[in-house]
Amino acid sequence: MARRVPVHIITGFLGSGKSTLIHSLIAQKPVEETWAILVNEFGQIGIDQAMFEQRDDVAVKGLPGGCLCCQLAFVLQAGLVSLLARTQPDRVIIEPSGLGHPAGLIDLLRSEAFVDSLEVRDIIATLDPRRLDEPRAREHETFQDQLAIADAIAITMHDHSSAEQIDAAHQHANAHWPPRKWVRDVPDGELPIALLLESRAREAESGAIPNAHQAQRSIQGQSGVPSASPSIDGGFFDFPPAPGKPQLDVGTSLGYASIGMRWHPGACFDLDRLAATLGELPLEARIKGVFHTDNGWKRLNRSGGTFQLDSTPWRQDSRLEVIHPSAETIAAEPLLARLNACV
Repeated sequence: MARRVPVHIITGFLGSGKSTLIHSLIAQKPVEETWAILVNEFGQIGIDQAMFEQRDDVAVKGLPGGCLCCQLAFVLQAGLVSLLARTQPDRVIIEPSGLGHPAGLIDLLRSEAFVDSLEVRDIIATLDPRRLDEPRAREHETFQDQLAIADAIAITMHDHSSAEQIDAAHQHANAHWPPRKWVRDVPDGELPIALLLESRAREAESGAIPNAHQAQRSIQGQSGVPSASPSIDGGFFDFPPAPGKPQLDVGTSLGYASIGMRWHPGACFDLDRLAATLGELPLEARIKGVFHTDNGWKRLNRSGGTFQLDSTPWRQDSRLEVIHPSAETIAAEPLLARLNACV
């Protein structure tokens, strides 16, 4: 490529508003620029690519099935090479999984494969103030490292946080040394695009990769293949399941469990029954999905116990991802049976 393309990493823990922030940036995108968005998901079934509307000047690719820095490192390199060649973007935004560690990703982006084509800019971390009240999240090594490695911190989820929680988040963010370039409130995920466009090349070291991620990288290296089935362009062959035969995938990694499900697009869910069934899941469960319902196609998102429901142009299939810190808490087969009863 004739020039180095700026790459922006938007990191942050599960449900901290990364995708919402990226949507805000896309809405402000300079008309003359073409962007490539690469979204990594912890679960086996990709949901986030269904959260973006299709447009000619923004190419979105999903990489589900694990963490970019360890389980999907090889897939990321191949997919990113193809994405750059096909779309010739002016800017790349990468959203790692909420359990992803940015260090390995930075090392890859600075490797010989990309040193002449990509330029890593300031890393932005999203911080949900409510997470500081949760010992499991607050003490999680990846949660801590995401904030420690960030050049800037966006404090999100104002609608669901108290004034005291937001103040505590500012104190926590400003306690890092050296100081972040900026710590900013981002109500409704709206970040001024100037903070992205005017960022500079990142010079700081990537930092150490935690033992848990090192172990996953070792397992991946021994197996030689990723857990998911990506295509060469970094996307996935997502042929829908046959009618009446939903797909179920379960995975466990990095201290969390994921349950992924897909249904044929012809399956139509009773929205009220669907909402009630999902509402029975533990409050700490992270839920994302797109469904064909009796009230049209809907996109749902639950983080911290708060549901959001919107219309969506997605028509490929109905799909659900549930991420929970305990594999024993949610039984996948009984959950699938209860959801099938909502069709």
